[in-house]
Amino acid sequence: MDFRDVTAAQRFEQGFADAGGETKLVFADYAVRGKTRVILHVEADPDLRGSGAAGQFMQALAEHARSEGLKLSPHCGYARAWLSRHPQYRDVTEF
Repeated sequence: MDFRDVTAAQRFEQGFADAGGETKLVFADYAVRGKTRVILHVEADPDLRGSGAAGQFMQALAEHARSEGLKLSPHCGYARAWLSRHPQYRDVTEF
């Protein structure tokens, strides 16, 4: 499943295949503040943990923000740490 913005739920999500080939979700709940998306919580299905899916999701999220002219304000510890470790996305990050 491709990355998508489910605006009605204020959630970004993306599906990834687990070890058994079943599609599981990684998602981020957000709040809207103008052109900024405040990332409140990022969660990966337990079957995806350790697979790199959450990092791939964060990269897709940062690319989406860039293409849509959005900023990301990470309030979630995981999102904050990931964005801090990837300076190539500083243009879309508000710490």
